[in-house]
Amino acid sequence: MPEYKDYYKLLGVDRGAGVEDLSRAFKKLARRYHPDLHPGDKNAEEKFKEINEAYEVLKDPEKRRLYDRLGANWQHGQQFQGEPGFENVHFTFNGKSFDGSGGFSNFFDTLFGGPQGGGQGGNFGPDPFGGFSAKKRRGRDVEAEMALSLEDAQQGGKRSFTLRMENDPRTLEVNVPPGIREGAKLRLAGQGGAAPDGGTPGDLFLRVRYLPHSVFGIDGDNLLCDLRLAPWEAALGAKVPVPTLEGNVELAIPPGSSSGRKFRLRAKGMGDGAKRGDLLVRVMVAMPAELTDEEQKLWRKLADVSLFRPRE
Repeated sequence: MPEYKDYYKLLGVDRGAGVEDLSRAFKKLARRYHPDLHPGDKNAEEKFKEINEAYEVLKDPEKRRLYDRLGANWQHGQQFQGEPGFENVHFTFNGKSFDGSGGFSNFFDTLFGGPQGGGQGGNFGPDPFGGFSAKKRRGRDVEAEMALSLEDAQQGGKRSFTLRMENDPRTLEVNVPPGIREGAKLRLAGQGGAAPDGGTPGDLFLRVRYLPHSVFGIDGDNLLCDLRLAPWEAALGAKVPVPTLEGNVELAIPPGSSSGRKFRLRAKGMGDGAKRGDLLVRVMVAMPAELTDEEQKLWRKLADVSLFRPRE
């Protein structure tokens, strides 16, 4: 004998609950036990079936009236034997006959769309979250890392990405927005895990990571680079090329620029439009590792005539 199910207790409502109370209770429980949130968990799936069944019956006035009449005197967990006075009563529904001695569950199956009726069979009925059927669960979402050079991240455009998932490498074409930031995620609908039973595939989320660069460091949206100057360039001033992601630009170095002095090139960093960062250029005065005889004579002459005292 099938056990009697107390639909009110399953939903956590009293017997006088209105339609809105039933709906709130069902949605709260459905979110908790939805199979999408518990893949492979048979207990959660069974619980979801039960609360869906309870809601389908109680939200319909006619089904609820029949349920209240036939099941009001039994507590959850008892074997249903039929209400007193119904022992010899036979029900006829859609041309099928059921009696109170053992066919009650079949009667409810037929009445409420169970396996023997003309309803939805093994499905759970309408799902408030988008028509979900437990037999056709959605595939899992997948997150992967997409490594980009600073140039590719700043320029944007279509890029090829190879995804190795479940021994099934796939090459995908990804449209990268210009100036995308590190840590941002790109969503590729339907490119995630395959769904069981032919359901909808999950999505693929690509998290952007910047590749190390040979010239630039990163500080938020700003780029950092060192600019090596000869001593006479730093002392006398000069116009020198400075690298950017789009190519070299000319920077005017004022006379007397010491190592560590910084220059800011506006909108030459990472990002797009008005939110693009800057390029911070740090001057580094470089010295030759070896000097010719002539160079040594000139440096000694400079040392003799110079009034510069760096430690005073």
